[in-house]
Amino acid sequence: MKNGRRNFLKSMGLASLCTTLPMAACSSKNGPVAPVVIGNGKMKLSFRPYELQLKHTFTVAGNSRDTTPVVLTEIEYEGLTAYGEASMPPYLGESQESVIKFLNKVDLGQFNDPFMLDDILAYVDSVDEGNRAAKACIDIALHDLLGKLVDQPLYRLWGINPENTPMTSFTIGIDTSEVVKLKTQEAERFRVLKVKLGGGNDREMINTVRSVTDVPIYVDVNQGWNDKYQALDMVYWLAEQGIEFVEQPLPKTAVDDIAWLTAKSPLPIIADEAFQRLGDVAAFKGVYSGINIKLMKSTGLREARKMITVARALDMKVMIGCMTETSCAVSAASQLSPLVDWADLDGNLLINNDIYEGMKVLDGKVTLNDLPGIGIRKL
Repeated sequence: MKNGRRNFLKSMGLASLCTTLPMAACSSKNGPVAPVVIGNGKMKLSFRPYELQLKHTFTVAGNSRDTTPVVLTEIEYEGLTAYGEASMPPYLGESQESVIKFLNKVDLGQFNDPFMLDDILAYVDSVDEGNRAAKACIDIALHDLLGKLVDQPLYRLWGINPENTPMTSFTIGIDTSEVVKLKTQEAERFRVLKVKLGGGNDREMINTVRSVTDVPIYVDVNQGWNDKYQALDMVYWLAEQGIEFVEQPLPKTAVDDIAWLTAKSPLPIIADEAFQRLGDVAAFKGVYSGINIKLMKSTGLREARKMITVARALDMKVMIGCMTETSCAVSAASQLSPLVDWADLDGNLLINNDIYEGMKVLDGKVTLNDLPGIGIRKL
C-alpha cells in the first residue's frame, strides 16, 4: 500500500514540487536523549539536542567559541524518515531551549499530505514570531521527506544542474599568525578561503594567509569596523591583495554608511547579519551589492530559493552560506548552490563529530550526490 502510494506520486509527476531535509539523530552533552514525538497523524516530528565540537576555537569580531549547539529533527511518514537541523550560533539569539520550546508547539499530525508545503510552512511560520532556525529544521526535513517520497535528489526535482556547483570557501577565523598559518596549510585542498576580520589585526591576518597561499580570498568582517572612511581605505587595500568581496563590514544598523561604502567600494559589499528573510531583499537594493543566504536565517530551503529569485531580478549578487552545522544542513543548502555566485559551505568541515555523510568538497568544488532528498546518510 505504501509502496503503491509512492509509485503513484512518482507517476503523477509530483517530484517537481519537492525539496529535501536530512535527519539528525543525536545526543546531548550528557549522553543519548529520547526523542520528543509530536502529533498522532501521519507525519510525526521528533527532535533532540546535540553539541557540535569544533576542530579549532572559532573567533570572529565580537566572540569566540569551541562548540555550537544544534537541535536535530526527524519527520516520520509512511515508513520513511527525513532529517533536519537547527544550528544556533550566539548572534542568532536562539538556543536549544528556545528551539525545543517552539517545536513542542508544532503539530504536523494535522496535515495529511506532506506535498502541501505552502500550507504546512505557513502554519509553522505562524506558530510564533522569530525562531528562524527552529522553523528551518522543519522546512529542511519536509523537503527531505518529499525527495524521499519520489526517490529523487532535491536538485533534480528543482531542475538544477549539479555540474554547475561553485567552489566553496574554507573559513579561517581570527587568531595568531602561527595558528592562521596552520589553518591555511590545513585548507590546502580548497581553491578559495574566507578570512574573518574585525579583530584589530586585519592586515596581519591577510598578510599571514598570503604568506602561505595566493588563492582568492573572501573577507567577512562580522560588523567589526565602525568608521566608513577607514573601512573604505581598508577595502582599497584588500582589493590589492586579491580579495573577491567584503561581507558585512559595518554594523547592520549603519544603513546610510553601508550604502555610501558600497557606492565607492572597488569590491562588492555583501550583507550577512543585516539580512534575514525574504522581505529584506528588496530593501537592500543599492545598500549592498549582494546577499549571503543562510538556511538558519531564512527559515529554510523554500524561502531561500525565493530569495535567490528576487535577488537575481534586482541584479544583486548571491552567496549561499552556513553556520557551524552537520552535513545535514550543509547538504541541504548545497542543493541550491548551482544557482549562486559564491558558496561558503564548510560548516560541517569545521567540526569533529559529524553524524552524517552528504555533499563532498572535491578539489575545492561543492559536489552533490544522487541520494534522494537533501542527499545524506547517517554514519
